[in-house]
Amino acid sequence: MSSFTTAPLQEGLPFGVRIGGLTFEALGDRAVRDKIDTLFVQHGMIVFEDVEQTDAMQLAISSCFGPLKEHPVKGVGRVDSDRMPGVIEIRSRRGRGIVEVGGKQLSHWLPWHFDHCYNDELNRAGVLRSVERVEEGGITGFLDGMALYQAFPEDLRRRIEDAEVVYTLSTQYDDLKFGRPDEYRMVEPKPMPAGFAEQVAEMPRAIHPAVWTRPTGEKVLHVSAYMAQGLVGDETSKGDALLEEVCQEINRLGQSCSYHHKWRESDMAIWDNLRMLHCVSGNHPEEERLMYRTTIAGDYGLGRWETEPKQAVGADAMA
Repeated sequence: MSSFTTAPLQEGLPFGVRIGGLTFEALGDRAVRDKIDTLFVQHGMIVFEDVEQTDAMQLAISSCFGPLKEHPVKGVGRVDSDRMPGVIEIRSRRGRGIVEVGGKQLSHWLPWHFDHCYNDELNRAGVLRSVERVEEGGITGFLDGMALYQAFPEDLRRRIEDAEVVYTLSTQYDDLKFGRPDEYRMVEPKPMPAGFAEQVAEMPRAIHPAVWTRPTGEKVLHVSAYMAQGLVGDETSKGDALLEEVCQEINRLGQSCSYHHKWRESDMAIWDNLRMLHCVSGNHPEEERLMYRTTIAGDYGLGRWETEPKQAVGADAMA
């Protein structure tokens, strides 16, 4: 008897798989863990359904994919490090960090992006678990960079193919330079953690390729509108226009070939941060939402700092 069941994430999608029936005890079997990791490499993301919602289960699932890494922003909230080492909390607080998108005010809205673009080193994946949910919104979207590359208009793909993008650690809604949706404005700034400005001042800008090739030969279009500053060597009106066109095309394709997950109490999910983009729909500003996330180590080796850091980034920032 199989230790778990599998099903397509959603009919017609070229990525993603659902796993059901997985237990904590089954994860003690190395063969089960290896099989899950193989499915992850093949499909790019997994939604684990009806799994035990405990700290131990989240850590056990995460360990199938590699060792954990600390989040690179020192001020990001950590769950008790003795109980859940390497786990951060992502909290949408009532009445804080509000943006207006399409005439609707939202808290914790995020555009299409990949994690840690502002760092020279990425992470392999993240495992996300919903702790406190909202009735409306709070949906996480996922978009496959391999499928995105194939779907991109040929001329636009050719023009961005060999480009590199400059990123910086800038999280405020007013800082979004590229890919803004219609009727967009910041209503209430995000609260900044202690020491955030000081860490930003010590970090140079990071550079990552707009398109990269996996060891298995597939090309991945991998551009984050969030925190993008421009194209390397072409931070001009012409270069900015090209990056804006790319980000808006990602927005357009994200409406038709993506998966949007409405969180249930029994779900966990993992996505390949080197392959996938993700976004967050946001929720009503008067509602609160809490997620726990682990960060899985593993980099593609293609990112770099624009200049040397003023000082070593430090153990807390290596992710």
